Amino acid sequence: MSMPIISVFFGIVIRINFFDHAPPHLHAGYGGRKALFDLSTGRVIAGGLPRRQTRLVLEWILKNRTDLMRNWELASRGLPTFKIEGLADE
Repeated sequence: MSMPIISVFFGIVIRINFFDHAPPHLHAGYGGRKALFDLSTGRVIAGGLPRRQTRLVLEWILKNRTDLMRNWELASRGLPTFKIEGLADE
């Protein structure tokens, strides 16, 4: 089963995996690079993105932590996840 895309902003694609391992995290991809971000701390736990994209993902996690944790719970039970609005170009 492929990882559902839950958001796309500034060329960054955010996914949450079904039946993934702890700690709760998301997968972010940008320009062929990938990183896993811890949902509780926002820290990169594997891989890496360019500095600007890392800051944008962290900002987005902080803004959407409640919805992200709901999505993590759904995904961990094999249930469909929902889309979360990305950051707007300001």
